[in-house]
Amino acid sequence: MKDSRRSFFKKSIAAIGATAAASSFLPGMPLFNINSGSNKKMKLSFRPYRLELKHTFTVAEASRTFTPAVLTEIEYDGVVGYGEASLPPYLGDSQESVMEFLGRVDLSKYDNPFDLETILTDIDNIRFYNTAAKAAVDIALHDLVGKLLNQPWYNIWGFNKDKTPNTTFTIGIDKAEVVKEKTKEAVGFKILKVKLGKDNDKEMIESVRAVTDIPLTADPNQGWKDRSYALDMIHWLKEKGVVYVEQPMAKDRYEDHAWLMERSPLPILADESCQRLADMQKVKGAYNGIVIKLMKCTGMREAHKMITLAKAYDMKIMIGCMTETSCAISAASHLSMMCDWADLDGNLLITNDPFKGTTVKDGKLVLNDLPGIGVKKV
Repeated sequence: MKDSRRSFFKKSIAAIGATAAASSFLPGMPLFNINSGSNKKMKLSFRPYRLELKHTFTVAEASRTFTPAVLTEIEYDGVVGYGEASLPPYLGDSQESVMEFLGRVDLSKYDNPFDLETILTDIDNIRFYNTAAKAAVDIALHDLVGKLLNQPWYNIWGFNKDKTPNTTFTIGIDKAEVVKEKTKEAVGFKILKVKLGKDNDKEMIESVRAVTDIPLTADPNQGWKDRSYALDMIHWLKEKGVVYVEQPMAKDRYEDHAWLMERSPLPILADESCQRLADMQKVKGAYNGIVIKLMKCTGMREAHKMITLAKAYDMKIMIGCMTETSCAISAASHLSMMCDWADLDGNLLITNDPFKGTTVKDGKLVLNDLPGIGVKKV
């Protein structure tokens, strides 16, 4: 009996050893020890870029025809990770301030590119603001690490890429006839996002409804000043097939948003009110959910943490974007499977996208099999 048991253990140990050896050479995995020391160093480079918009983009507070950006690269042992900082006016950053911040980042002092927590925490501590600049490093570093592992980030995180949501397509504030034309251009999308917050809110919705009856979302961008008006508008929007409303009033009006949330027939999402992980405690109880954007939360790592906390708080989650290239859009898309909604159309609003990555088919986000964030230059 003892001999049989001893023989069984020997065979089991041998089988485990063989399995472990085989797992070291699984297809697609790197054949090097990521914990081994080396003299290889990371090198960060960056350059300004201007995103040209297909249409003048108008929200409650301003209009623009382009968005300034800064593109980043991190090179390590011949492998390059790509990132970007997109700089809409409300972030308060410029190409100059981003590049000044990036000039302070010294990646050469880190021996292990996989030590994301240490590296990104150190970068976050350089200065309190400059969230888009921090995101530009975060995205490039995630892209680099994924390429070194030869795996896309949805695999590294354990997400199913086929479970991506539909993305909204954004209709900016404009004259009725222009809005109708923009809506016609959005053929194939299953849900549209309509910018509101000026004195033509109902005209905006009615203009879209003259073209399509698909579900809508509404984003006043803090444009509503009175909570009773906001509540009346939300009841009206519900009748028009709107699914949720983003940031109805000013970002610091937590009590008014809590009042509105208690009475609203639609979910209210915090956008400008919830920039980073530390803001989530403030919006809990005042909003039904949050809008996560890589440019305001410093990138993929903190976005992942915000998603985890939002689920613990039982809050809805929308993953959104600025006007961005396919680089940042693709990075965000790797988190979309864990979100209730997605608004990742920023690359579709520009004419000079220098990358190819995540695409949209019949309104649904489609991720590829490329490692890292899944982009390549075009």
